[in-house]
Amino acid sequence: MLWSLLKIILFIAIVVGLTLGVTILFEMENLGRLELLGTEYIITPILAVVGALVLLIAVWILFKIVGLLVATLKFLNGDETAVSRYFDRRSERKGFEALSEGMMALAAGEGRLAIRKAERAGKYLNRPELTNLVKAQGAEMVGDNALATKTFKALVQDDRTRFVGVRGLMKQKLDEGDTDTALKLGEKAMALRPKNAEVQTTLMQLQSRSEDWQGARSTLAQALKSGNVPRDLHRRRDAVLALAHARDAMAEGQVVTATRDVAEASRLAPGLVPASVMSARLATEAGNKRQAAKTIRKAWDQAPHPDLAAAFAEIEPDETPALRLRRFRPLLARHTGHPEVKMLDAELQIAAEDFPAARKALGDLAESNPTARSLTLMAAIERGEGAEDRVVRGWLARAVTASRGNQWVCNNCGHVHEDWRPVCANCDSFDTLDWSEVRQSQAALAGPTQMLPLIVGALEDQREPTEEADILVAEPEISEPDTMSEPDPETPDAETVEITTEARN
Repeated sequence: MLWSLLKIILFIAIVVGLTLGVTILFEMENLGRLELLGTEYIITPILAVVGALVLLIAVWILFKIVGLLVATLKFLNGDETAVSRYFDRRSERKGFEALSEGMMALAAGEGRLAIRKAERAGKYLNRPELTNLVKAQGAEMVGDNALATKTFKALVQDDRTRFVGVRGLMKQKLDEGDTDTALKLGEKAMALRPKNAEVQTTLMQLQSRSEDWQGARSTLAQALKSGNVPRDLHRRRDAVLALAHARDAMAEGQVVTATRDVAEASRLAPGLVPASVMSARLATEAGNKRQAAKTIRKAWDQAPHPDLAAAFAEIEPDETPALRLRRFRPLLARHTGHPEVKMLDAELQIAAEDFPAARKALGDLAESNPTARSLTLMAAIERGEGAEDRVVRGWLARAVTASRGNQWVCNNCGHVHEDWRPVCANCDSFDTLDWSEVRQSQAALAGPTQMLPLIVGALEDQREPTEEADILVAEPEISEPDTMSEPDPETPDAETVEITTEARN
């Protein structure tokens, strides 16, 4: 409102000023006399003003004529485009103005305006590599996929903008879910710009989704060579790709290739648990138990993991619980106080039927970090020490609603996987699975909570222990892998064996 008032006042002031100026000019006397070729001219104020305007116009025309003459001389001197550039200069100015306005519209998020300005600039400029780029980005912004695709295809036809067109089409296909075509376009973009970090990352993701592990390793090596990937990250991802290729080779019966690739993966990333486990198992099958144990110990030094314990147990599958406990002592001595080490020690002590030692090994883990596995181990210890059924069932009832403990979780989408894999099954992200704990939601606990009356309330029933065991079978399976061999057949307490087996699973 205030700005409109100011504009009105300014307009009135200009009109009043012009009126006063004209009035003063008419009231002024003649400025002088001019005699030319015997003729005398009287110079009035109005005539002076008109003469000044005519002089300015004449000077402007003179400059234009001089410019045309210069362009003509350049043309005659061999510059074939001099004259055309002279006449196109005004069109270029308008075209670049429209182009700059289109770029400003893109920055402001006004896609439709950017498209209109780009089309206007295209009428004045013979620069499709610029105008089409603005048009394509504007079409992407407003979701006009047909126009964007058409414009990107036009960019592909020009050598100067071919990479931009291929990259744009690749992103279009990715958005449409056509990963096969996107992969081919990614390979083309990689050939045009092998050092482009975005293309390298996208192509490696696409190659991983299509299980082209060797191609992905080649792309990763190029990214390292270009300086787009840190060396430590390259080693980790290269190890994941080598492990994935080893798994496929093993599935096809190519044991030699699988052994070579998994050994390389284990060397590149000792903390990659699936690689160390597979390498140790292949060494065990080949009869090289010393190498298998060395691989497990090296990975265990990075971080304890139940899969490593299971692979270490498989090295000597027929040993007694006492011998197994003795062989595991070097592993248990590392990372003392770690929850996984405590639970592993407790499981080994339970298998050896030393329940007081198992309680000591587990410590307060069932209270400080209650998981289904630690609580079930506590129930097994209570059963082994002869506690009442209500005490055992109390621990098992808590285990039903407790956290499942650490699992393979995608840190990108949060999807939980039963086993490790190089690519997330939910969001197709590469190397995003971490061994971490997932807290259960209230919805996830609704079902197990309804089972509590059946478990705890069974104290007042006269059912046999076998019936109680049948109820506990309905508990969801814990994803922790088996870290010990089957219980010794001489173990006298069948219920203790059953609870211990539940803890290991």
